[in-house]
Amino acid sequence: MKRTLLSIFILSLGLTAKSQNIIPAAAIQIQTAKLAAPADKRGSSTVYGYSPKGDFILLRKGTNEMICLADDPKIPGLSVACYHEDLEPFMKRGRELKAEGKTPKEVTDIRDYEAKSGWFPMPTQPASLFVYTAKAENYNPETGSVKDGYLRYVIYTPYATAASTGLPLKPDVPGMPWLMDPGTHRAHVMISPPQKN
Repeated sequence: MKRTLLSIFILSLGLTAKSQNIIPAAAIQIQTAKLAAPADKRGSSTVYGYSPKGDFILLRKGTNEMICLADDPKIPGLSVACYHEDLEPFMKRGRELKAEGKTPKEVTDIRDYEAKSGWFPMPTQPASLFVYTAKAENYNPETGSVKDGYLRYVIYTPYATAASTGLPLKPDVPGMPWLMDPGTHRAHVMISPPQKN
């Protein structure tokens, strides 16, 4: 009976450990964050990620124009991003507002007001963002191995409209570029390649 209770206790500890968020080593975070960047940009990109305590920190200072974000360990699966440095004021402000507990709508509204007021600069030319994702079962945070990842592309063009770009406001076919949030500070071209079945 004692052995059975002990076995149940040990098993429960194991289940608890598995349910906890695993914060990968810095090298693993850098390795996976770079998957979002174009191949010729990966070696010299700046990478932000998480400390062992879960704080958002600079993991590697880069020398090119790209900034990559490691996966948030609190969210199942893998989602990493890489974007042009001209988007950093916009992205940083979003992270700050989210950390303050603002809702997605509040974040959008506040950034819209601040961008129009010149509180932070938005790019004056198109600026790229790449997002690489994978399902939880296809990502091992301890080794950094990923399979069946999916890469989509975004090009920020602040205040662009369908008329100014000639782009539709929704794709006619999978993978077709289209314009999201037209006429706003966060207007951007979405390009989502067809996914495998």
